[in-house]
Amino acid sequence: MSASAALVHVDDLAKVFDVSAPWLNRVIERKPRQFVHAVDGVSFSIERGKTLALVGESGCGKSTVARLLVGLYGATRGVVRFDGTDTRSLEGATLRALRRRMQMIFQDPYASLNPRWKVLDIVAEPIREHGLVTDAELQRAKVAELLASVGLAAADAEKFPHQFSGGQRQRISIARALATQPEFLVCDEPTSALDVSVQAQVLNIMKDLQRQRGLTYLFISHNLAVVRHVSDQVGVMYLGRLVELGDKTDLFARPRHPYTRMLLDAIPDIHMSGRSRTPVQGEVPNPLNPPSGCSFHPRCPHANARCSSERPALKSFNAMQIACHAVEEGRI
Repeated sequence: MSASAALVHVDDLAKVFDVSAPWLNRVIERKPRQFVHAVDGVSFSIERGKTLALVGESGCGKSTVARLLVGLYGATRGVVRFDGTDTRSLEGATLRALRRRMQMIFQDPYASLNPRWKVLDIVAEPIREHGLVTDAELQRAKVAELLASVGLAAADAEKFPHQFSGGQRQRISIARALATQPEFLVCDEPTSALDVSVQAQVLNIMKDLQRQRGLTYLFISHNLAVVRHVSDQVGVMYLGRLVELGDKTDLFARPRHPYTRMLLDAIPDIHMSGRSRTPVQGEVPNPLNPPSGCSFHPRCPHANARCSSERPALKSFNAMQIACHAVEEGRI
């Protein structure tokens, strides 16, 4: 897909965090400065009205990508284009207008809502901030409409967050995100803190809203069953980099990268298909001291000398993008 056909286009995005000890400690203990490459050269595009899911183990950089896209973090390197516009060049009123068009749903519905505010104030805040509706009664009517769209009652606007369950709180978060009528939603594990039955309800609401409003989603998750349900494309991340990216159907049916295969093999085989499975082995390396070459090579059953010395680039293989020397050489 070309960059011009995409609503969101990310090119070589990177974020480096300085996690060094304070200056005096470094001088006394003679320690060097330390940096974490949380995101290291990620590129992808999301077509309008579609969902890209990013998956991977905890600490792989998924949430950092989400925060970079909406501007909560500044990128160390790389470009984020929204509807053809480079977001780095925007400021003032132009930047405010862009923020209306992209919103974020956070992971923890217990931490993302102000406990001192009523639901009316929480959901109406973006409407007031962007000057979309100034009349108080019209604001109240708009909030009631938003709550109804996520399966809540208009009377819930007068309650406080502590009076709701986790699933209901996440619905309030979705209603708040929809308040500015955005085109693009970044969903950072929006159902991971919820029970399975409640997860299904929230996911179905999000799918319905996507169909009704033509929303585009970046969906962050470590739950592959959820990803299979909501996504059109899937990107697999490992230690800050994309290792496989492609259509959901192809990735689940024919995973090529060894890490993707390990993640899919970790899903319980309820159909008892009897196929051979490789369990996920080892731990994610320390990001302060990542392995040389391919970051996955210490855990990979197909690694050779080239894997430990040369970092693989993300290349196209039959409509899939894969960063793996073994795939490139035809060994797997």
